[in-house]
This record gives sequence, C-alpha cells and structure tokens, in this order.
Amino acid sequence: MPPLKRLFGTVVLVVFVLVYAFFAAVIGDMTLQDANHWIRIAYFLVAGVVWTIPAGALIWWMYRS
Repeated sequence: MPPLKRLFGTVVLVVFVLVYAFFAAVIGDMTLQDANHWIRIAYFLVAGVVWTIPAGALIWWMYRS
C-alpha cells in the first residue's frame, strides 16, 4: 500500500504546487499593481515560502507508516 500512497501523494503535491503558484501569482498581480516595490517583493517572498507548510505535511503523510 505505501507505493500507491506515495504515488497519490506525489500527484496531489504536483497539482497543489501548480494551482498554488497560479493563484498566488494572479492574486499578487491583481491586488498589488499599484503597491510599493518592496511590498510586492515581500508578498512574493512570503507566498513563495508558505506553500512549503502544506507540502511538508503532505510529504510527512506520504512517508508515514
């Protein structure tokens, strides 16, 4: 069962990262068009790191016995 669990988790992880990156970019672009350059950098830095929390939880679940 673990190989099937890892395959499922891998597919979910790839789809999640693609969807998250799309929505983070669209939201950042739509809401921060007139924002200060440093605010845009801060948003994309935070958005670029936040995805690791659910991804880490999913990877932990995949490799849990």
